[in-house]
Amino acid sequence: MKRRVLSLCLITLVALTTMAQWKPNPYDTPAYNAAAPAKGKKMNPILSGMRLSGAGSDHPAIKASYKAAAENADILYQLPCYCYCDRSAGHNSLRSCFESEHGAHCDVCMKEALLAQQMTKQGKTVKQIRAAIMNGDFQKIDLNKIK
Repeated sequence: MKRRVLSLCLITLVALTTMAQWKPNPYDTPAYNAAAPAKGKKMNPILSGMRLSGAGSDHPAIKASYKAAAENADILYQLPCYCYCDRSAGHNSLRSCFESEHGAHCDVCMKEALLAQQMTKQGKTVKQIRAAIMNGDFQKIDLNKIK
C-alpha cells in the first residue's frame, strides 16, 4: 500500500513539473526595443483608414487604439506586448501589432496601446509605461467603455 501511494505521488509530481513547462512564464517579458527608433529608420506605417478595414474595424475601441498607436508609435516601439505575438507572429514590440490588423483582433494589444496613450498624456516616461504594462495595469481598461 505504501508503495502505491509513493508511486502515485511520484507520478503526480512528474506530471505537474512537465505540465509547468507548457505554460507561459509570467516573468518572461515579450520582445520590445530598449530605445526609440533611430532617426531616419524605415518602419512600417501604422494602419489607418481604408487599409484598416474588415468586420468590426469601425468599433470605437479599435479606432481609438489604432489612433493611439499612430500618435505614440515611437513609444509603442519600446513596449512589450503581452499577447506574446513576438512568438506567434514575429513582432518585436507593441508597435508591430498596429502595422497590421493584428491589433484590431486582440484585446491585449488594444488595452496596452490605450494605457500607453493615457500615461503619455499624464506625462509618464516610457520606462514608467513599460513598468505599468509589465505589471498588468492594461487589464484594467474596459474596451466596452471606449467611445
